[in-house]
Amino acid sequence: MNRQYPHKSGLLNSLPTEWPEDLRPAIRAQVKASRRKIVVLDDDPTGTQTVHGIPVLTEWPAAALRAELANDLPAFYILTNSRSVPLEQAQALNAEIGRNLLEAAGADHLFAVVSRSDSTLRGHFPGEVDALAKTLGQTMDGWLIIPFFLEGGRYTINDIHYVAEGDHLVPAGETEFARDSAFGYRASNLREWVAEKTDGRIPAESVASVSIEDIRQGGPARVAEKLAGLANGAACIINAASMRDLEVFVQGLLQAEASGKRFLYRTAASFVQVRAGLDPRPILAQADLTLPEAGGGLIVVGSYVPRSTGQVNALLAQPELIQSIEVNVEALLEDQSWQVEIERAAGQASQALQQDRNVMLYTSRKLVTVTDDAASLAIGRRVSDGLIAMMKSISTRPRYLLAKGGITSSDVATQGLGIKRALVLGQILPGVPVWQAGRESRYPGLTYIVFPGNVGGPEAMVEVVKKLEPGPKS
Repeated sequence: MNRQYPHKSGLLNSLPTEWPEDLRPAIRAQVKASRRKIVVLDDDPTGTQTVHGIPVLTEWPAAALRAELANDLPAFYILTNSRSVPLEQAQALNAEIGRNLLEAAGADHLFAVVSRSDSTLRGHFPGEVDALAKTLGQTMDGWLIIPFFLEGGRYTINDIHYVAEGDHLVPAGETEFARDSAFGYRASNLREWVAEKTDGRIPAESVASVSIEDIRQGGPARVAEKLAGLANGAACIINAASMRDLEVFVQGLLQAEASGKRFLYRTAASFVQVRAGLDPRPILAQADLTLPEAGGGLIVVGSYVPRSTGQVNALLAQPELIQSIEVNVEALLEDQSWQVEIERAAGQASQALQQDRNVMLYTSRKLVTVTDDAASLAIGRRVSDGLIAMMKSISTRPRYLLAKGGITSSDVATQGLGIKRALVLGQILPGVPVWQAGRESRYPGLTYIVFPGNVGGPEAMVEVVKKLEPGPKS
């Protein structure tokens, strides 16, 4: 690790002492009193990685939204999968959902919208937030940008967003994620990132900020004071280095909203848990899941980030644990070899599942690169379509299903499994959510593990497979 990067513990320990008071009980009371439902528009399904007991919708007709707004739960998710589509389509999705939300809410229901996206800053910003703000028709006092994500090691300190790599904190603009072919960027300072992403429409010097010092020394009152100063859709960076920081911020935010201020949130996953007033749930054990006593699990890997490749390699090294089937991406990109590759891989997977073996379908690791953003998204779409076609050709119900990567896990949920409404049970590892498929799905009640591409150490997928093996546990 390059020594220019700050040591994680050194930087975190140099910050002011955290706010001493546990604010979760007060936040829950404020959330309940506000009667304002949190609606999370999630640009891929991995954003459920911090919540439990919360539903996820993959369709958004007004009738379905009305039912969710009317229940007693503090929040619900709408899976847009907008990170997998071009900007214009992402904006159209957000506008459609905004219109349906307004129709569903009428005069009876209050709601606040979270635009949940990647903690490493990849996604359609500012396009999605622009579309939402325009459609909702309210004058928003501010856009609150909150990419802090504890489980993934993402911290925002002095307006710089960091990604933990081992014992060091790497500025986000210097990571592999910043080189993303569709959503790349240069800036690590979030003020400069906003200016970069808006092509200068919002200059860096006009971006407001709530600092760690505001949060840890001034507390909720200082946060509320800073937010009260926002107007006319001002962009504002929220610094955070711990969950307690988020608690302080959210209590101040609720105070500001109670006084009439209105905000749109562009956030990572940690914020949703606190804003909804949820307590953390312990990591799920096998006993917490309804799994068949026998059978093989199915793992589908589409993510190409180096972290995913390391986890694939760890499973490849354990052939006694899982049968691995490599999917030739170049074959999927050619019309004449498409069907042959699907039948080959699906046939091998079906045979292994019928023998109660675990199976991993994974895309070949040679990344097909292009320079055009739209072409890059189109390749991802083609590969994901191939994986879904394989899934549909497998007739044996798996004991559980794990999908690795945002686009992959969304397509598996909506197209492969036909999920329209699922329940988030909790997390199988930090930052790795588990859903229970709805009654309408292809496999009702199936345990579905949504594994983000950029979460977990090299042995993370091995750990999950071993954790879910049938039979007595040592």
